[in-house]
Parts: sequence; structure tokens; C-alpha cells
Amino acid sequence: MWKSPWTRWGAALGFALGGFFDGILLHQVLQWHHLLSLVPGLDDLRVQVLWDGYFHLLMYAVALAGLVGLWRAQRRGAAGWGRALPGAALLGFGAWHVVDALLSHWLLGIHRIRIDAPDPLPWDLLWLGVFGIVPLVIGWRLARAGDSGLRGSAAAMLLLSAATSGAGAWALLPPAGQDVATVVFHPGAGPRDVLAALDAVDGRLVWSDRAMGVVVVAVPEGRRWELCRHGALLVSGTGVPAGCFDWSKV
Repeated sequence: MWKSPWTRWGAALGFALGGFFDGILLHQVLQWHHLLSLVPGLDDLRVQVLWDGYFHLLMYAVALAGLVGLWRAQRRGAAGWGRALPGAALLGFGAWHVVDALLSHWLLGIHRIRIDAPDPLPWDLLWLGVFGIVPLVIGWRLARAGDSGLRGSAAAMLLLSAATSGAGAWALLPPAGQDVATVVFHPGAGPRDVLAALDAVDGRLVWSDRAMGVVVVAVPEGRRWELCRHGALLVSGTGVPAGCFDWSKV
């Protein structure tokens, strides 16, 4: 089975999709944890977001490698993609969650699925079972099936793609009725810079951390983009993935 390029590179693409799924849903939409939430000394939100970004860059690299491998297999005229590709993608998706559980949750301890839960282990096991073991079993069966399994495997891949895309779309939407925005400024910005930025957009300070690197402001929705020209790294409610900061608990 693994001799087929469709299996190898399809699994790589599925692995990246698993990482994107967790990053979008758990880091941004639900905000149950960040990549390095439990690493001592890394309690600065900007640092946590930065490492989440590095993680997504790594997933982009893995996805690109998978796509290039699949493209080269197609160029060489490799046969048998109907048996191998969808099942391999599910194998990779499940493998990501198994690796994440074993390495990140239990060996390194850099995060758990729900770090605010009184007992995080049941959440780890539930996530591992639903998004790790189940896709692995289904993917293994599909990858070993004959051409008759193509219809079912395509449906499974369509469902997986829809779930991942839906999580990304959800992350773009600010909550209804939210009249404030959360803004993360670059590390060199001081209180004077933050206040000058708010004055430039007719904004009002609602809350800030001690260093004023992360602030909650009341600012007209149509002018939130302007903060990006005044030292802001992330601005919620602007229709980009940073919109998830509307639910931030900082």
C-alpha cells in the first residue's frame, strides 16, 4: 500500500489538514489552548500567537510537499489513485491527532485539548478517539479497498474538507453585537504609541494589559483596519482569522 505515491503524499496532505483543523478550531475559534499554552514562562499572548503562526507555517510546508508529490505522481501517470488517495488522506489526518496526543499532550506536556478543564485527560482521549483513531481505521480500510470503495472514500474526504473549511469560515466571523475590538500591538509599542493610534481612529480604551501590548478598544467598525497602519499586529472584527480574538479571555 505504501509503495504507491498516492498513499505517501496523500497521507502527507491529510497530516497537514489535521494540523490546520486543530489550529483553526482549537487555537482560534474555540480558544481552548495555544500550541505552547503550558510551557512555563510563555504567558505573553503575543508570543503564544507567534508560535501558533509558526505551527501553521510548518503545516503549509507539509501540505505543499504533499501537493507537489501528488502533482509529480500525476505527471508520471501513476495509477490507482482511486484506491489510495482518499484513504491515505484520512490516514494522515488521523495520524496527526495520534502524534499530537502522544507527543504534545502526554510526553512534552506543552498543551492539552482543554487546559481549563478540571480533568483534561477525558478531553484528550475523546479528541484522540474521534479525530485520531476513527479516521485511521476508516482510512486504512479505504486505502486497502478496491475501486468499489471510491464512492465512499470520496464522500468521506468531502465531509472532512467541508468540516475543515467550515472551521476556517467560522474563524472569520466576529460575534454579533460586538462593539469593541481586541488589538495586539507590536512588541516595541509603548503606551504613548497605543494612545496615539487610538486617537487617530477616534477609538476609546476599554481595557489593557500592564504593558498595553494587548488592548480592548471601542472603535468604529469601519475604521478598525486603520489600526494596522499604526503599529497593530492583530485586530479583531476585520474579517481575517484574527477575528477570533473577539472571544479572547485576556
